[in-house]
Amino acid sequence: MSPPAEPSAEPGPPAEPGAATEPATRPGPPVGVGPWPGEWPSDDRYDPELLAAGDQRNVVDRYRYWRREAIVADLDSRRHDFHVAIENWQHDLNIGTVVRNANAFLARQVHIVGRRRWNRRGAMVTDRYQHVSHHDSVDELLTWARGAGLLVVGIDNLPGSRPLETEPLPRACLLLFGQEGPGLSAAARAECDLLYSIAQYGSTRSINAGVASGIAMYAWIRAHAGPPPTG
Repeated sequence: MSPPAEPSAEPGPPAEPGAATEPATRPGPPVGVGPWPGEWPSDDRYDPELLAAGDQRNVVDRYRYWRREAIVADLDSRRHDFHVAIENWQHDLNIGTVVRNANAFLARQVHIVGRRRWNRRGAMVTDRYQHVSHHDSVDELLTWARGAGLLVVGIDNLPGSRPLETEPLPRACLLLFGQEGPGLSAAARAECDLLYSIAQYGSTRSINAGVASGIAMYAWIRAHAGPPPTG
């Protein structure tokens, strides 16, 4: 019997015909700024379409009117030393949130293991600024991580896991998350160099992978990163 067809991912944002058309990602009043007042800057990081029409993208102020490629290049110059991976065997809807968190905390790269398709809606357009790669299997991901000199850190509430609240994450690492429900697969658990758990105080046994990824990335930031740029 043939395996069931993989469900299609919900469509992400429309293709980007010009940087000025990128949709705002927050409800309520418009996000952004209007056309550039006065004489245009000569710096080639600036996009003429945005200067003329205004910039309604959900980006920090220092990137207003910048071309998308210029923003990515600037982010690449200061990305942090951690990577993030999430397993996607059952078409996990948390992947978009993981990508958005990775952008917020400036992960070097996001790795999706398993199914290639994922729902981009939760990423809120941040996948345009975040490097995302695909691996067919956990073994393929681990081979890549070993070659890159990264410790593989599984985040799951498993027996023997270290408490994330009291032990710092290693600097050069790959934070690996399982998907909603089953958590890390047996293959992933067996190959992790370290396992960390997130303490929970209520009645639920687990929190979803999107939330867990944000907590773990912030723990890395507290241990290893300085304040973000302000200029």
